[in-house]
Amino acid sequence: MIPARFGDGRRRRIGLLGGSLNPAHAGHIHVARQSMRALGLDQVWLMVSPGNPLKPRAGMAPLPARLAGARRLADGRRVMATDIERVLGTRFTADTLAKLRRRFPRAAFVFLIGADNLVQLPRWKSWRRIAASTPLAVLPRPGWTRQALHGAAASVLRRQRCRPGALLAGAKRATRHAKWCFVSAREHAASATAIRAAALHP
Repeated sequence: MIPARFGDGRRRRIGLLGGSLNPAHAGHIHVARQSMRALGLDQVWLMVSPGNPLKPRAGMAPLPARLAGARRLADGRRVMATDIERVLGTRFTADTLAKLRRRFPRAAFVFLIGADNLVQLPRWKSWRRIAASTPLAVLPRPGWTRQALHGAAASVLRRQRCRPGALLAGAKRATRHAKWCFVSAREHAASATAIRAAALHP
């Protein structure tokens, strides 16, 4: 499934929440809603990855099952579930973001990540290109937030940090100096790892 192009010519603010979603859970919807509220987003897309290069395949549910789970949580209007990376044929976030900007030239995309992923960001392929070209919004995660805000990525990008309300101010289709922000929100305890473990040991 790939979201339709917009036909009314209005620029949309779209949050991209990617990952394995193995499985999708209430924490993902919490992040989507908090991000929409803090950043004034029109939509959030739950991008269900065909396969995360940094995660083992063992224990990974098939893509159709993970997409179906995300669709059950999404409302299909403001929160959309999509396997757009499968459609685009991309495995790495930097490539996905570049293709999305070309496919949806009137969209202002924001990449939504948890604090744990800000810590891991320097391990991602072309992470500096991601941060330079796409605004980032970081959401708190239990046990990770303090480490993330004092970590390597936050240090490298310290001059680009801004308030959530300024993240998309004057944003163009692509920039050389995209901003990033931390969204102060209530932490949500849901964890895909814990959900899988509970399913194995009820």
